[in-house]
Amino acid sequence: MQENLVIVESPAKAKTIEKFLGKDYKVMSSYGHIRDLKKKELSIDSKTLEPDYEIPDEKKKLVAELKSNAKKAKKIWLASDEDREGEAISWHLCEVLGLDEAKTNRIVFHEITKSAILDAIQSPRRLDMNLVNAQQARRVLDRLVGFKLSPVLWRKVKPALSAGRVQSVAVRLIVEREREIQAFKSEPYYRVNALFGITNSDGSQSEVKAETDMRFKTHDEAIKFLELCKDAQFTVGGITKKPLRRTPAPPFTTSTLQQEAARKLGFTVSQTMMVAQRLYENGRITYMRTDSVNLSSLAINTSKDEIIRLWGKEYSRPRNYQTHAKGAQEAHEAIRPTYMSATEIEGTAQEKRLYDLIWKRTAASQMADAQIDKTTVTINVEGTETKFIATGEVITFDGFLKVYRESTDDDETGQEETGYKLPAMQPGDVLQRREITSTERFSMGPIRYTEASLVHKLEELGIGRPSTYAPTISTIQQREYVQKGDKKGEERKYVVDTLKGNKITSKERKEMAGSEKGKLLPTDIGIVVNDFLMQNFPEIMDYNFTAKVEQQFDRIAEGKEEWGMMMKDFDKSFEPTVDKVMNARSEHKAGERKLGEEPGTGKPVFVKIGRFGPVVQIGSADDNEKPRFSQLPSDKSIETITLEEALELFKLPRTVGQFEGSDVVIGAGRFGPYVMHNKKYVSLPKEEDPMTITLETAIRLIGEKREQEQKRHIKTFDEDTKLEVLNGRYGPYIVYDGKNYRMPKNLHEKAAELTYKECMDIVNNAPEPKAGRKR
Repeated sequence: MQENLVIVESPAKAKTIEKFLGKDYKVMSSYGHIRDLKKKELSIDSKTLEPDYEIPDEKKKLVAELKSNAKKAKKIWLASDEDREGEAISWHLCEVLGLDEAKTNRIVFHEITKSAILDAIQSPRRLDMNLVNAQQARRVLDRLVGFKLSPVLWRKVKPALSAGRVQSVAVRLIVEREREIQAFKSEPYYRVNALFGITNSDGSQSEVKAETDMRFKTHDEAIKFLELCKDAQFTVGGITKKPLRRTPAPPFTTSTLQQEAARKLGFTVSQTMMVAQRLYENGRITYMRTDSVNLSSLAINTSKDEIIRLWGKEYSRPRNYQTHAKGAQEAHEAIRPTYMSATEIEGTAQEKRLYDLIWKRTAASQMADAQIDKTTVTINVEGTETKFIATGEVITFDGFLKVYRESTDDDETGQEETGYKLPAMQPGDVLQRREITSTERFSMGPIRYTEASLVHKLEELGIGRPSTYAPTISTIQQREYVQKGDKKGEERKYVVDTLKGNKITSKERKEMAGSEKGKLLPTDIGIVVNDFLMQNFPEIMDYNFTAKVEQQFDRIAEGKEEWGMMMKDFDKSFEPTVDKVMNARSEHKAGERKLGEEPGTGKPVFVKIGRFGPVVQIGSADDNEKPRFSQLPSDKSIETITLEEALELFKLPRTVGQFEGSDVVIGAGRFGPYVMHNKKYVSLPKEEDPMTITLETAIRLIGEKREQEQKRHIKTFDEDTKLEVLNGRYGPYIVYDGKNYRMPKNLHEKAAELTYKECMDIVNNAPEPKAGRKR
């Protein structure tokens, strides 16, 4: 009989723990939740509000195996993660395996190390039903909102849409930011920079860079100042020297790890959590879902030893940090390496990069402040109150900067300009003017969210918790309410005026303004759904409501509130609102906007969300003639499209002539303009205008596409028309009866010479395809 059975969530975690426990322990994985909520049991009218559960078919074999081992074991240890979801998993296991909650050993550990696991086994606790109830409350409330709001969207906006308590608020943030950007009017201003020369005591020359202490509002003001500088004398006014200290950032929480990994490594939020999960389960880092910046005394001491070993005593400064996040759990620890002595690890490239980031941030948090000497020199300009300011920074002791610099959203590289040293100057010293430049700049509007800055905003507003950020951001992209993409900038002209000698020269230059990469952009459907929910369910969309709900979950976790009452109180006002909106009659569909009327016919022109996405419609259902529709191109938005742009869409498709007895038609689809001939499509290059393209150009594009297709088809076989050798992205391959078969690399060069028998041998001897993972 097995003495002890330890049950964890994942196979990777089970494998790591197994290494640290002896033969007396059997470690098994439950593969996460082994029970799934039944949607139909979520009625709020039931007295207990306890949702029923059912075991999915694919997990019944696993449950049988767990039950069998549980009966044989003298002691059972439930070792799921230490957060609320982990507690709920342990409770699910008690329910399914028929364990007595009051007698079952529950153990938690912040890191998967031998000492942590053995310590946990020495001091087990019982299941904490307050934590379980908090998790249940979150799951049930989110399902109530989702299951009841989504059908409203299906009827009022478009089929197959969904809403959610946190995801809808995240979309609201992105939509509102987009509207702020659209409403922003950029104003020009003028920055004036100067390059001065100064003669040093040894006769050598040094340069001093400076900028005016004010910015000019108009071009005339800037030119007037440059004119004054022609004959002005420039003298050193005040000189201030101030030592600065820079302190390191605290160790990582879930939120700050997601933000820094996005800025420094280019990881998505989901990617960061997936890689961090692997590092945790392999015993490399501590638990990665935490909002605490605390470090254990063991971690502080081992960090100190490692810092002294690598860089010396002067670089060590042990410190602990206080967590200020709302609802943060101080008993938890920040994300850190389990062993600070392991500066490098084995693993994938992603795991190594993320581990390196975590190691450096942890080490930096325990290192001495950076010491910087900052010098500020005021340069007086004869004949005006405007002054030039020159600043220099010199790092006198790098401290934690030797290891790590924190990035910001404004400066994604995180590399600050330090090390510019000013030459020695005294008040009254005369500077020689070399060059003064006035550059036209423009006020900056709001910046679109990245995944990292959205996480920061959600945390700032108290919306969601560490475990919810990644799934929320993934969901709004999967639902196609938001897309990550680039925003093309617009070419903008600006003026640069330079004073050199006694001559002012002006040059007009060009720049791309407003271009952004990898930002979260709301889609038309996302905007329409957001507006509909804001109009009809303002309470659900309110930032304070979402944050207040999180606080209620915290109170449930502390045993200060009963979760069933919370659900009833919420549903008391929510259910009637849903019924009212569902049954309300409206003249216009959500998101529908009238652009104007079609010239000549006087028919109304609308833009709206159709069954397959945004469309322009000419005419209405009341007309004798059937309305005409055109799909909106991906570079147009229902919010900003004009009547003229909408009417342009109906000029296509147009027939430009005939080729080989069939019409050549120029059309436009969701992914841009195309040429259609004999039911085959060729995408139009960007340089070709679909309204002016000629028949000759269209025929040339058709010919080029055919030539590409011919190169793709290497060989066919008379013996069986279902067999073909094709040329693909990674070289030749075989297609038989609709299925693809990889060809050995040594046959690539003679792919055109393969016989029917050789090809069929490859098909018949191909390995069985691996079973795809079920969605």
